[in-house]
Amino acid sequence: MLHSYAFSNFRSFRSRVEVPFGLSEKDAVNGWEAVSASGHRLTTALAVFGANASGKTSLIQPLAFLAWFVPNSFNAKPDAPIPVRPHFAARDQPTEFEVIVDAIEPGTLWRYRLILNRERVLSETLERRPGGARWHRVFDRQSLEDGGYDVKQNDFGLDPAKAAAVRPNVSLMSWAIQFDVSLAKQLCDITIITNINSGGRIAPRADTLNRLAELYSQDAELQVEMKKYVRTLDLGLEDIVARERELQFTDASGELVTRKSWLLYGVHQIEGDRFELPFNEESSGTRAAFVLLAGLLPALEHGGFVVYDELDSDLHPLLIPEILRLFGDPSINGKGSQLVFTCHSPEVLKYLQKAQVMLVEKDVLESTTWRLDSKKGVRSDDNRMVKYLAGEYGGIPRIRVN
Repeated sequence: MLHSYAFSNFRSFRSRVEVPFGLSEKDAVNGWEAVSASGHRLTTALAVFGANASGKTSLIQPLAFLAWFVPNSFNAKPDAPIPVRPHFAARDQPTEFEVIVDAIEPGTLWRYRLILNRERVLSETLERRPGGARWHRVFDRQSLEDGGYDVKQNDFGLDPAKAAAVRPNVSLMSWAIQFDVSLAKQLCDITIITNINSGGRIAPRADTLNRLAELYSQDAELQVEMKKYVRTLDLGLEDIVARERELQFTDASGELVTRKSWLLYGVHQIEGDRFELPFNEESSGTRAAFVLLAGLLPALEHGGFVVYDELDSDLHPLLIPEILRLFGDPSINGKGSQLVFTCHSPEVLKYLQKAQVMLVEKDVLESTTWRLDSKKGVRSDDNRMVKYLAGEYGGIPRIRVN
């Protein structure tokens, strides 16, 4: 499970900020919690609130960036810039990241640190802490003046010559995977679902439903779970089916080409009559719920992280608690999957407690953030939705009246 992450000089955040998932013994969270393999009490849901353009997306983007960079940066072109954007007032300064997660071994933590700019990795460190002892270095990578790297290892398993030859725009973990280093492969084998990348929220592809239809058709367990939850969300559907069909078209050379494609259909029933509606003709809310659940359910099944921007987009606010319930019910979330999300629906504050809410504000083009339980005077029995909307907690729009 994820214990915390921190970063500095990234997008609208200039100073170092930390996003903690730890809960104290006194924090009441009404079910959205799990005890990690290291014995720590952690939240399984963390909501981010703030005005438009305050930096909410920027606050969760470090997780999406690291989810790509650590395991997959080897796939970038050798001369490609690293897709990281520093604060515009500190463009000549490096960006820093830190993340602490559980290891497979009970009681053990991993700490990963990364310092880089758009041209190269400047420093990269992986440390391990068994049973509350001090941190032990597994590898330490430092940039040299000649453009190369000094890499020190302790049981990481990468050939020293290959380690020294690591590309500037690649993480050492991604590099090590190419040489079959088992520890690197183990650490990168984490399920992370997100709808953002280093550039922001990913626009849905035109063929998103078609691609999901094929995956849906091949996963019987996903079909069962999806049908159960779409009924719970009261989308007016009795069933969802995927059908394969052949499409014929003429290519540029004039040849007739046949291509197979999968399509989704929503099954409706009225007065005993059953009919199917192509899914692209369903409401935007129904489509959004299907796409969202198609990401959440596999993450819950395998364990992992979901990093989602604007979770409430196209969904009625009263449906959000049902989505959150998936991460708060141990019978569903038995593997301690965690959900980190931004939203604008204040109803969420009725369910998540003060230790599960981050607030973001921007002042003079620089974002700041704080966890609600760190704000003096916030009580556990507050009507958080009312007080938030009244501006008592901050993180709301400052509307100018001309």
